[in-house]
Amino acid sequence: MIKDIQILNTEILSDNWYTLNKVTYQFTKPDGSQQIQNREAYDRGNGATILLYNLEQKSIILTKQFRLPTYLNGNPSGMLIEACAGLLDKDNAEDCIKRETEEETGYKITDVRKIFEVYMSPGSVTEILYFFTAAYNKSMKVNDGGGLAHEEEHIEVLELDFEKALQMIDNGEIKDAKTIMLIQHLRLKSIL
Repeated sequence: MIKDIQILNTEILSDNWYTLNKVTYQFTKPDGSQQIQNREAYDRGNGATILLYNLEQKSIILTKQFRLPTYLNGNPSGMLIEACAGLLDKDNAEDCIKRETEEETGYKITDVRKIFEVYMSPGSVTEILYFFTAAYNKSMKVNDGGGLAHEEEHIEVLELDFEKALQMIDNGEIKDAKTIMLIQHLRLKSIL
C-alpha cells in the first residue's frame, strides 16, 4: 500500500466546461522508496442520480437525451437512456436531486431515499455520485419535464415497465452505468 502522498504541483490543462488538472504527486511505496507520478484528473463536481418507481404499475421513470461522448464512441444517434441526474451546484445531494427530478421528469417528489454513493470513474474523474430512489405516482406530475431551456436540455421522459427496462439492459438499449446500477438495486432489494 502506498502512503505519505504529497501533491507537488497542479497544472490546469483546461477550464472550459469543467476543469482538467495535471497533478504531480509523490508517495512512498511499500518497500520504502519514493516515487513521483503525473496523472490527469477531470473535476466536474459531484452529482446525484435517482430512479423513480411506481409499485402499483411496476414502472420506472427514465430520461432520454443526446450525449456527445457516447456519439464520439460508437453510439450512432448519441441518444442515451438514463436515470435522472444532475450536478450538485453547491446544493446538498438531496436538494439537488429533488430539483433535477422536477426539471427533467416533471415529477415533484418530497420523499427520497439515499441508497449509496459511488466514484463512477475513479481513474480519471473526481466526481462522487449520490444515488437515490423514490416512489412516484401520477398526482406528483406538476409539469412536462424535459429539462431547462436556458441549459439547452432536450430531454424525453420515459415511463417504462420495470421488466421491459430489465430487457433493455440485456439487449443493450440501456447502457448507462448509473441507470443499470439503480435498476439492479430495485431488483436485488425486491422493490420491484
